[in-house]
Amino acid sequence: MSPFLPNATILLLAAIISTAAAAVTPSHTFLRSSCVSARHPELCISSIAASASLLHSISSSKDVIHASLNLTLAAVRRSIAGAKIISARPSLTSRERAAVQDCLEMFDETLDELRRADADLRSYSPGFASSKSLSRHAADLKIMISGAITNQESCADGFSHASDDRRLRLGILRGLTYIERMCENALAMIRNMTDGDMAAAAATEGRKLASRHDGFPEWMTARDRQQLQSADTTADLTVAVDGSGNFRTITEAVAAAPVKSKRRFVIKIKAGVYAENVEVPKNKTNIMFVGDGRTKTVITGSRNVVDGWTTFRSATLAAVGSGFLARDLRIENTAGPSKHQAVALRVGSDLSAFYNCVIIAHQDTLYVHSLRQFFRSCLIQGTVDFIFGNAAAVFQDCDIQARRPGLNQKNMVTAQGRSDPNEPTGIVLQSCRITATDDLEAAKGSFPSYLGRPWKEYSRTVVLRSEIGDFIRPEGWHEWNLDFGLDTLYYGEYENTGPGAGTVRRVDWKGYKVITDAGEAQQFTVGNFLEGSDWLGATGFPFSLGL
Repeated sequence: MSPFLPNATILLLAAIISTAAAAVTPSHTFLRSSCVSARHPELCISSIAASASLLHSISSSKDVIHASLNLTLAAVRRSIAGAKIISARPSLTSRERAAVQDCLEMFDETLDELRRADADLRSYSPGFASSKSLSRHAADLKIMISGAITNQESCADGFSHASDDRRLRLGILRGLTYIERMCENALAMIRNMTDGDMAAAAATEGRKLASRHDGFPEWMTARDRQQLQSADTTADLTVAVDGSGNFRTITEAVAAAPVKSKRRFVIKIKAGVYAENVEVPKNKTNIMFVGDGRTKTVITGSRNVVDGWTTFRSATLAAVGSGFLARDLRIENTAGPSKHQAVALRVGSDLSAFYNCVIIAHQDTLYVHSLRQFFRSCLIQGTVDFIFGNAAAVFQDCDIQARRPGLNQKNMVTAQGRSDPNEPTGIVLQSCRITATDDLEAAKGSFPSYLGRPWKEYSRTVVLRSEIGDFIRPEGWHEWNLDFGLDTLYYGEYENTGPGAGTVRRVDWKGYKVITDAGEAQQFTVGNFLEGSDWLGATGFPFSLGL
């Protein structure tokens, strides 16, 4: 073959190079520079570049994130349409149908979360006056995208219990994988943008970024602030099993509550046992449950996976509407250890809080599913993975008690489900008492117990200044499956006490560490991890912002 090219070939190559150079517009430049920080850069570029209208709309890095969110929203709508088609198949088992319905609910929530993130992004203008601090704006953006990611993971998890589910799981996974990766791209780009903006603001202004410190959201009226600060919270509706209230069931009271309320709506639940599975849906916002005491007002159920429910739908109480509060009541699932996953409380409510509550079951007691959650002075009891999920959840001054599990089971206090390293999520146990119930204490040598195990690859759990009983094994933590997640998780312990707090014999995983720097521990306090100074004052519950 001749080493020289014919003149015609040279001219053709020159034309191609010239055309390609002309096609590199400012929009392409912004796209490529922004997608560098994405988790999946190739997908980031190719998905947006495939749409001429989206590509031409890009004139900033923020526009790239908007474009990514718009494509993701479209993909979620396609998944909803596909799931509805699947749900209509007459051949589905009841278990499969339930899992598809769970997915449809979570897809619907994902649409809301992505729309909120997109709207927040439009109002994001560092350096200009805003009702939100820069750090709060960044936190809101990141937690909404994290919630969307968690919904895709939870949808897939719903098909993993039995072999007959897996055929459906594979079909649904294709859409889920695309949505999740697009969300991961948006989250990475948002983190890159907001981290840079906050660093620049701190450097140029030389001061701490502004934030509300009264703990009330901007929209709340002075009347509502005064009401919430009062120990006597007036009920809007009353539930009583004896008929002395407005309703006999909690479900009826929730149905009667206003839709998308911007003020706190208080439902008083009188002493009694309420045998019902209660759901506070996404359109019932700012609902507050107030019981007569955590030994007097009891919400009880027994749904479980063995009897055909999904883990997601097994919850005795499921709170999804944002701003949900509960105090002075007991929530339980009585299914027992032989029924495996059986949730007492599932929470997917952003800026939700629980005070002086009892939450009791066995496996999977408390599903801190997603978004931001706070628990104060609560009692939580369970066995396997009994605090699990992917919320940003902080537990303060709580009694966390492991129970005697079923035969050949191990107790795992936590199973945190963070699947992406940029998610602002994790389980934090601060100033808690981690102990064994009397039935476990008597047989603790027969049932190994651990602080947690990594449910997902970037699992994050931190134990701060808590008392740890001697029922916890010296290694402290347990693997999920061989070496899965051991290098990528973050498990930290800081200044804990008690006979089970020694760290000399703890696991030697790359992701585990004994925290010795107070500054690092401060990252996981209510003030920093939950932006608690912006909203917890509105709950009327006690809280501590720092260590």
